[in-house]
Amino acid sequence: MPAPYELTISQATAQIREGTLSPVKLVESCLAQIDRLEPKVQAWVTVDRENALEAARERERQLRQGRPLGLLHGIPVGVKDIFYTKGLKTTAGSPLYANFIPSYDATSVAKLKEAGAIILGKTVTTQFAAGDAGPTRNSWNLEHTPGGSSQGSGAAVGARMCPAALGSQTVGSTLRPASYNGCVGFKATYGRVSRYGVIPLAWSLDHVGIIVRSVEDAARLLQAMAGHDPNDPSSAERPVDDYLSGLSRGTSSPRIGLLRGYFLQECDDETRRHTEAAAQKLAKAGAKVEEINMPASFEMARIAQRIVSNVETASFHEEAMRKDPEAYAPGLRRSIQVGLTIPGSYYLQAQRLRRRFRLDMELVASNFDVLMTPSTPAPAPKGITTTGNAMFQAPWTFTGLPALSIPSGLSQSGLPLGVQLITNPFREAHLLSVGRWCEQSLDVSLFPPLAK
Repeated sequence: MPAPYELTISQATAQIREGTLSPVKLVESCLAQIDRLEPKVQAWVTVDRENALEAARERERQLRQGRPLGLLHGIPVGVKDIFYTKGLKTTAGSPLYANFIPSYDATSVAKLKEAGAIILGKTVTTQFAAGDAGPTRNSWNLEHTPGGSSQGSGAAVGARMCPAALGSQTVGSTLRPASYNGCVGFKATYGRVSRYGVIPLAWSLDHVGIIVRSVEDAARLLQAMAGHDPNDPSSAERPVDDYLSGLSRGTSSPRIGLLRGYFLQECDDETRRHTEAAAQKLAKAGAKVEEINMPASFEMARIAQRIVSNVETASFHEEAMRKDPEAYAPGLRRSIQVGLTIPGSYYLQAQRLRRRFRLDMELVASNFDVLMTPSTPAPAPKGITTTGNAMFQAPWTFTGLPALSIPSGLSQSGLPLGVQLITNPFREAHLLSVGRWCEQSLDVSLFPPLAK
């Protein structure tokens, strides 16, 4: 029988409701795993041990009293250290925020608590969720990067320190660390999950991300967090679907558009062969797989994305960096400096190119249930001075399309590989349903040797 820390959210939730697992035992098991592995992995900034245990005891009292249970009752969750957490330090990986303690929760964190989740602590982020590498190690091989910027969340879930963690994605910072650590990564359509209380990197690009160990678990977290938030001007006023029930309504023969061109040309040979083999396996299971290319607008969109990111990052950090430039990591400092030199006319043109590319991608995606690419161009690179290549996620972050990464196997070096699925805006229920079908058809079960 698996130890509590090994359970997915769905497995743990079932056992908690059946009375065979207590929230306290689950939290204690995760804390023991943290104690065992954290000196090596370095995934956490803060482990809120006492408050997590007290919250678990409160969840047990609620069970005994027969009170209504939320979707995540008793489930411990890690939170990337750019999300406001009331009474719990939020550092954003920066000396400027080293002692900052928010007076309120980010909307996403508040909704997790309302659903019964227990905040286990704050996971490592690169500074302000930008590209400079942090101290965290890959949960499969300590000599390799865990990805970034949600590196602590990816490594913590991969190492079985917690069954779920929140991340963020401005370019590729949720799905990339999820793939590198053998996890499921998910980001919804821009505006589907509130970003209120999340320290921004680039306002029009930032997404709340989910890192878990199954597609069903991703649906469960999205169900808890999705919805309009008047505190977030970009929050979408659209009804929330039933993502959990929708998992069983998927087609058994989805139409999958395998994106070639850039995505398979920029892969290493092993990842390309692996992705093609995964597509063939899905085809044998009943999928209709068609090879397609990106629209012509993609090339200029890659440049436009960097312009938008640099300008918006500079806008948020300009005043603070002028006062204390040495407080900023080198890569982020360069991005701000570049952003400050870009004319407003370039930014506006980049936004026009962005709209053109988004419309083109929506037209391409409308012909398929999902589009498919490798999650990353290669397995996690060796060394922790890099966070890896984020450009396979960048198009979907730039367009705001929902995207899902699921594990698809191991490289010859024993590192996880994944495939990425994408669809049109606000079709998260359909994406998760097809994603679950793909997950079951690929039938990949990954467990890092380090976590055993």
